[in-house]
Amino acid sequence: MAVKVDLDLCTGCGLCEQLCPDVFELGDDGYAHVKAKANEGAACVDEAIDQCPVGAISK
Repeated sequence: MAVKVDLDLCTGCGLCEQLCPDVFELGDDGYAHVKAKANEGAACVDEAIDQCPVGAISK
């Protein structure tokens, strides 16, 4: 199952990138994105989903 960031909800706080830098990055647009070829099965993905303050991450 693919990890997704809802850009309509994302505030660009960067918490997901801090928690799971192998999967998430802040783009030039200031919002979180899933990196190309990211390990979307990484354990930190679930933590990023749980910790996102606006619920913008799902899988």
